Amino acid sequence: MALLKVKFDQKKRVKLAQGLWLMNWLSVLAGIIILSMGLFLKIELRKRSEVMNNAESHFVPNSLIAMGVLSCVFNSLAGKICYDALDPAKYAKWKPWLKPYLAVCVLFNILLFLVALCCFLLRGSLESTLASGLKNGMKYYRDTDTPGRCFMKKTIDMLQIEFKCCGNNGFRDWFEIQWISNRYLDFSSKEVKDRIKSNVDGRYLVDGVPFSCCNPNSPRPCIQYQLTNNSAHYSYDHQSEELNLWLRGCRAALLSYYSSLMNSMGVVTLLIWLFEVTITIGLRYLHTALESVSNPEDPECESEGWLLEKSVSETWKAFLESFKNLGKGNQVEAEAADAGPAPEAG
Repeated sequence: MALLKVKFDQKKRVKLAQGLWLMNWLSVLAGIIILSMGLFLKIELRKRSEVMNNAESHFVPNSLIAMGVLSCVFNSLAGKICYDALDPAKYAKWKPWLKPYLAVCVLFNILLFLVALCCFLLRGSLESTLASGLKNGMKYYRDTDTPGRCFMKKTIDMLQIEFKCCGNNGFRDWFEIQWISNRYLDFSSKEVKDRIKSNVDGRYLVDGVPFSCCNPNSPRPCIQYQLTNNSAHYSYDHQSEELNLWLRGCRAALLSYYSSLMNSMGVVTLLIWLFEVTITIGLRYLHTALESVSNPEDPECESEGWLLEKSVSETWKAFLESFKNLGKGNQVEAEAADAGPAPEAG
């Protein structure tokens, strides 16, 4: 028994075809929106590629771009099919291709749904790539004279100013690396010598941060050095001071920014997916309604449209059976090829 059977007359078939034609062209616009979202996210990720450790973060924008292009192609084609469905002569050339086309549409809807889920689920991967990328970026902050790394200081400073953050997890991360270049250290100074000797790796470590960590909302001039030494500054307590520096780490700031972007894109993609599923269901009804016309010479006659020709369980069993038969057919062909040609009769 057919699933969700609906009766159609000529007027209903025409209205369905016209409605689907309009919906398909609206869906082309939706595909352009998906494509635009993917391009925007890719550009935003490329802006800060220096503080990202690998290319995994580009999976979501690349997927959105691909699905946007496919959406434009498939829906343009579906619009043409719906337009030609009003003319029996034109529809005849599409008739053999409609079933394979609907199967491709179902596969496309599955992929679109998976891409929408990826927008929500790839937060963990993004967090790990930001953590390692920011750590390396801070390590190269001082290499202003090294080719290939001379831009890193400006990148980190602009990042901290734009996102109002400091360090990887917080401003104390700067205490663990030498972020001042040796070029600007006076090695004849006793303080510099003592600090380098006190460190096992021979690095110049200070309890200070770059200027870009300073919070302009602070009522006092920014304190960048000797941050943990209360006696070095008047009326200062580093444990209770909250306005002097940005307290949030840049990993959390960037993760929050990109997560909000991808969540918004995921919601939009899910809404477009629902629209695409509706169009695919409509195309299926149009296809079955036109196929079941009892008298093709009488366009006014009634017909029936359905979503599935059989019940869900029967359709699933038929699909598995056809899949098994396909596998057996390939196995028989392989055995025949191994056996070689049959011997000629004497």
